[in-house]
Amino acid sequence: MRNSRRSIRASTTDRRPKYKKFANRGGPEKAPLFVIMNVILLAHTPEPDSVVAAAARICYKDIAASELLQAEEQNLSRKLIADLFQSGHMSTFEHVSFTFGIDGLSRVASHQLVRHRLASFSQQSQRYVKMNPDPEAVIIPPSIQNNPEALKLFQESVKLSQQTYAKLVELGIKKEDARFILPHGHSTRLVMTMNARELHHFFSLRLCRRAQWEIHELARKMLILCREKAPVLFEKAGPSCIFGKCNEARTCGNPYRDMEALMFD
Repeated sequence: MRNSRRSIRASTTDRRPKYKKFANRGGPEKAPLFVIMNVILLAHTPEPDSVVAAAARICYKDIAASELLQAEEQNLSRKLIADLFQSGHMSTFEHVSFTFGIDGLSRVASHQLVRHRLASFSQQSQRYVKMNPDPEAVIIPPSIQNNPEALKLFQESVKLSQQTYAKLVELGIKKEDARFILPHGHSTRLVMTMNARELHHFFSLRLCRRAQWEIHELARKMLILCREKAPVLFEKAGPSCIFGKCNEARTCGNPYRDMEALMFD
């Protein structure tokens, strides 16, 4: 079985208008994004559904490794993968991985993202890359965008911090030191790789309505891309409320009625 990867130029940038609903603790909000989050699938394990099913078969059948994919082609088993998921035999999901390119994410959200330790990250460095002085390079939360007074105060503060950053660099201060003045909301770029098991865990947490709105939107875009390439593996990916009882100690009180509501409402 070759350990090759296939490049995918799938993008979720334009799947929704700039005005959208954000699900969070207080319910949906509607606000424009000055920085549009762009998520693309750079690469993934070829035939991910087949690879996981093949890995499972070697556990339960007397079959040569060279015959695994051939047997899988003859009998692609949606039920087998569903049984693996139900029984918690998720180690087989670790044999496939997905690599994403992400633009337009705040450093607030990226700090949450790297808490998922069973993943690999490469992030744009503020130490080596001079930051964009444009105020629109900063992510503005919907709650602030929807409050004119708060928005004015926020933008004034962003402008001052960016002007200070630029002046510090001009004075010869190293970028790695000047960056201390930049807001946490400054947009960043990164490449992230997760295996399918960790993606299931990520989606179960970050697609919950109680998740922070920005990482919720990132997870939604990622799941769309994953389901395009591995529809069987990710058929039951998402928060627990969709598939049964909510596992949160404090529920949001507004569970998703189905996957369609989660992905496209």
